[in-house]
Amino acid sequence: MKIAILTFEGFNELDSFISLGILNRLRSKGWSAEITSPSPHITSMNGVKIQAQQPLEFANEADVVLFGSGIHTREIARDEKLLNSLKLDPSRQLIGAQCSGTLLMAKMGLIGTLPACTDLTTKPWVLEAGINVIDAPFYAQKNLATAGGCMSSQYLSAWVIAKLAGEAAARETIYYVAPTGQKDDYVERVMQVIQPFL
Repeated sequence: MKIAILTFEGFNELDSFISLGILNRLRSKGWSAEITSPSPHITSMNGVKIQAQQPLEFANEADVVLFGSGIHTREIARDEKLLNSLKLDPSRQLIGAQCSGTLLMAKMGLIGTLPACTDLTTKPWVLEAGINVIDAPFYAQKNLATAGGCMSSQYLSAWVIAKLAGEAAARETIYYVAPTGQKDDYVERVMQVIQPFL
């Protein structure tokens, strides 16, 4: 399973790294989540410098594409050349976004008339793009999903796992990463959020 975690300059570490960590728990099943970027080296909103694992075009062949967010998303949303280089297809790919990544999905025409989730800062820009923003942590329909809030990475990741490896695998993976002493409650909360959309 090839998973592209789209990560741009000024990225939010929580968006990219939490999904990367959770989804790569299925490496033994042949899954590989990789930081995918238009440039070889990128710096996060807090100054963390990393090396991309895949070029942006990798997203076009990936089975799953997740858009992270960051402080430069509005500029990226105006970069037609960059967005046009992404040839995503929800008929064969799971595609999700969180926070300002939702704006990129909107600009690419992927959301259409679906309700969408995002963060409070990005909400006005997504509304301006003509999208119905709902007050929820997660929403999905068929192969498209959006999530709102930095910690919503867990919902996107659990949804991907449940869709492609089954609910048992999603429960097992979230159980592993959940805080000690809260594991059962944590798993139930995550599953309650995503189950209506499976």
